[in-house]
Amino acid sequence: MKFINFAVVRFSAFLGLGILIAHFFPTTTFLLKYLLALLFGVAVLWLWARKQLIQNVYFGIAAYLCFFTIGYFNYQIRLPRFQPHHFLHYASENKAELLQLKIKQSLKPDNFSLKYIAEVNAINGVPTHGKVLLNVSKDSIKESFSADKILLVYGTISDIPKPLNPYQFDYSKYMESLGLYGQLRVSEKEILKTSTGTQTLRGIAQNFRTGIVEKLQKTKLKTEERAIIQALVLGEKKDIDKNLYSEYAAAGAVHILAVSGLHVGILYVILAFLFKPLSRLKYGIIFHSLLIVLLLWGFALLSGLSPSVTRAVTMFSFFAFAKLFDRETNSINTLFLSFLALLIFNPLWLFQVGFQLSYLAVFFIVWLLPVFYKVGYSKYWIVRKAWTIVAVTVSAQIGVLPLSLYYFHQFPGLFLLTNIVVLPFLTVLMCGGILIVILATLEILPDWLASSYNFLIEGLNGFIHWVAVQDEFLFKNIHFSTLKVVGAYMVIIALALLLMKMKYRRLVVSLLVISGFITIYIYDEFRTSANQFVIFQKSKQTLIGHKNGKNFVVFKSDLVENISETYPIKSYITAINIDTYSEEKLPQLFKYNQKNILILDSLGIYPKRKKIHTLLLTHSPKVNLNRLIDSLRPKQIVADGSNYFTYVKRWKKTCQLKKLPFSHTAKEGAFSLE
Repeated sequence: MKFINFAVVRFSAFLGLGILIAHFFPTTTFLLKYLLALLFGVAVLWLWARKQLIQNVYFGIAAYLCFFTIGYFNYQIRLPRFQPHHFLHYASENKAELLQLKIKQSLKPDNFSLKYIAEVNAINGVPTHGKVLLNVSKDSIKESFSADKILLVYGTISDIPKPLNPYQFDYSKYMESLGLYGQLRVSEKEILKTSTGTQTLRGIAQNFRTGIVEKLQKTKLKTEERAIIQALVLGEKKDIDKNLYSEYAAAGAVHILAVSGLHVGILYVILAFLFKPLSRLKYGIIFHSLLIVLLLWGFALLSGLSPSVTRAVTMFSFFAFAKLFDRETNSINTLFLSFLALLIFNPLWLFQVGFQLSYLAVFFIVWLLPVFYKVGYSKYWIVRKAWTIVAVTVSAQIGVLPLSLYYFHQFPGLFLLTNIVVLPFLTVLMCGGILIVILATLEILPDWLASSYNFLIEGLNGFIHWVAVQDEFLFKNIHFSTLKVVGAYMVIIALALLLMKMKYRRLVVSLLVISGFITIYIYDEFRTSANQFVIFQKSKQTLIGHKNGKNFVVFKSDLVENISETYPIKSYITAINIDTYSEEKLPQLFKYNQKNILILDSLGIYPKRKKIHTLLLTHSPKVNLNRLIDSLRPKQIVADGSNYFTYVKRWKKTCQLKKLPFSHTAKEGAFSLE
């Protein structure tokens, strides 16, 4: 392996550490003076150290602290509270205002709304900035808005709702990782005026991509096949059917649908082949490299500049420039240089799943591939190529496995078979897809070529479907905590180092790390064994969960349908590591930890002279709550999501007068008793 610049690796690590500390422990004051003083100190130390034969250790410490501070400061200044002109400082709560918005990006719509990321340019004429999630009612509008469109709307910016059930996906946190800190819901009548704003590069690219998609829709390509080509070439996944996407995930091939380093690498090979004649000219190498880099960035821009594709193009750019200037480098150097550059540009990317998985996959491929090459070397070309696919796939899977289990709680057991079959043909699919996109854009795509590509994609989808339905090889609902992720990566790194070079010290470290992982596993089992009683939030339904150790029982009114694989039960039983699950009919009286819990339904029938700790109101019972409280004397009252809001509002006022604790799951989230 060529020379590795470990300083770049350490600087990247300290930059990432600074971002993490700023995320979990934000400060209330700026660190600008401290940062400037530190940078000045580093400059002085560098000027002094470069004249020394043996550099002082304090110079290294100052340099690492500098990158840590840059990461911390760079994250802090992007928080709304440190931006005086952010819209959050001007938007009034629960009050409609005149807002000027600029469309930045269109998102996948839901059943009711078109979704966009929009910049808030002004509130009531006062200039502001900051991005919001814009929801436009489908029923009230005839056509969607393009990027860089200016909208003048009358509406209220509200918070993006937090999850109402335990261990539910936190959509608000995901939006914050994209830099969005509010949402806006409008209909056509609230959009007062539209106009065309100043065009941006991203806006032009997005509108161009939209135009290509519209032209593809007019071809002979079928819906599912067209959705795949849009994902492969344009990074446009909005039209992929949900079931088809789930099948790709179950088969371990979902990375094919996300434009990433694999796609950029194939495109790089294609472009290098096409422009090879340029290298024969004077200064041809320079033009060759610059042209490829520019086209790769154009592709990244066209595909939406996702973290994975931006990472890949940045790495190829560093490789190209290192080659131009005849500088020694390798994949590890360029990987961490791109990591450093991208996090300085946008520290929020560190908290996006795609960014994390992309860097982990590439790092482990680069790190472990030489080991696999030595193990599986063959003098036969076809065997070497097949082993390369196996080695790359296994290395990447090892790198992303702990984090994938943490986020997605499933493992596709046939991932290796899928990649061995699919990856050799991906180049053909990419080349054909690029050709089809170009011809469709020029409106000269022949029907026979579209039909041929339909046949190829149908074959791919058919194979993916066959792999996905092999349920015995898909391991689902795997509990994997944060501690297990850390422990798993420590085990992987320790064992990899041991296999690379067998040493007594490395063997001892590996055994200690494995012991630590076992300890984490035991602690995690103990931590998730506590008993719990939960009243879940579910619109128009009553769901009660009783956790007793590793056993979990859900009580509900309707026993016809099994809900273990539906929201909100699925995420809960996975997160708390349940062994046995069952469903029972909802009782009227429940006893938990010596506390009586009365469940009052629409019939409004309740037992007399019974000591009640918690009263649960369900399905809008028509009762006199004052009389009920005087009769049963409960310690607290809970209303779930099955009740009418008008009833809940009246009950809340009654409880306030009685000075009795009242909870509404539709507003405050699931209610639990430990």
